[in-house]
Amino acid sequence: MRWIVLLIVMVALLAGCGKPAAKAGGEDEAPTPVTVEPSVRGAIDRIITADAVLYPVNQANVTSKISAPLKRVLVNRGDHVRAGQLLAELESRDLEAAANEGREQYEQAQAAYQTTTGATIPEDKTKAQADLQAATEALEAAKRLYVNRVELQKEGALAQKLVDDAKVAMVQAQSAFETAQRHLQAVNQVSQRETARAAEAQMKAAKAHYENAGVQLGYAEIRSPISGIVSDRPVYPGEMAASGSPIISLVDVSQVIARANVPVKEAEAIRAGEIARIAGPDGDIPAKVTVVSPAVDLNTTTVEVWVQAANPGEKLKPGGTVRVTIVAETIQNTIIVPASALLNSDEGGQKVMVVGKDSRAQERKVSVGVRQGNRAQIAAGVQEGEQVVTSGGLGLEDKARVIVQKAPAEEDEESSEQK
Repeated sequence: MRWIVLLIVMVALLAGCGKPAAKAGGEDEAPTPVTVEPSVRGAIDRIITADAVLYPVNQANVTSKISAPLKRVLVNRGDHVRAGQLLAELESRDLEAAANEGREQYEQAQAAYQTTTGATIPEDKTKAQADLQAATEALEAAKRLYVNRVELQKEGALAQKLVDDAKVAMVQAQSAFETAQRHLQAVNQVSQRETARAAEAQMKAAKAHYENAGVQLGYAEIRSPISGIVSDRPVYPGEMAASGSPIISLVDVSQVIARANVPVKEAEAIRAGEIARIAGPDGDIPAKVTVVSPAVDLNTTTVEVWVQAANPGEKLKPGGTVRVTIVAETIQNTIIVPASALLNSDEGGQKVMVVGKDSRAQERKVSVGVRQGNRAQIAAGVQEGEQVVTSGGLGLEDKARVIVQKAPAEEDEESSEQK
């Protein structure tokens, strides 16, 4: 009986092994459920992302141009200040005294200039004119005397010596006249102009000295060159504020600049003015590319790119690390498929599975270009409108039977419409 049972079992096994197996892709193969989406023609952005360090849009270390003790500080760390606001004061009593002295010297020089141009020069001119008039009258009198004595001497009524004396007096009067005439000309042409010029130069020098003293006094007031926030104040009242050393540090964080190091090949597509975004604590913040460095950093072989954005609420802090996203270019009129349709090919590269009208999957090797989120550009391998497998394609063989199912989102939409 045992042999009979064993023989029956062996016959059954041989009968089972003798049945032909169903071929892959044959009619007896159960279809694989998949979801598909059509490839479309449209636009896709070339997105470049990089880590970046935040910097303030503007900053300043406020220094003093003079060395003096700090009298008082009017701001503290964290205070918001505006451009031109008074931040601190230095001891300035000596500078104030120098400014007062300069003012007095300037006023004195002004008075001297007014006296010179308004009184001295006209007086000199009047005196020179009077001297010339007196010399002219003396010369005429000497000439008349000489002529009279010559006539009398001819008549024998006067000695020759008196004629000679009259001639000498006339020559002396002529010399005095010429001297007075030259003096008046000098007063009119040279002395008057030079005297006025000298007085004016002295007045201008006094004014410059006074203005310089006023500028030095103004240095005692430390004012803000920018609008921003006080980030540091290392010097305290009573301490010596050295010339050129920071007294107060300011940062303007109303806007921030994210400096990112981008690989050279990616940076080639970036231009100043392009749209960007900065990942902030409350989500992405709109930004714009402002600077693309023309030089490559030899240490990192990258290009520095600046992305600037408004900082409402001052939530982004300088020195922090953020992620920047830059739209380098927009590619128009290209084939786009869902990124979930891309599969790794056994031969290297990437592929997609395309479902034809015969409900069979066709393997297509594709050339993938730009990716943007869940979308990918197909440079070659897929035509517009073809149905690509977005789920269920992993492990799916070429020419395998498939059954197309609706995506969960489509099912939810259809259910909502029915309701």
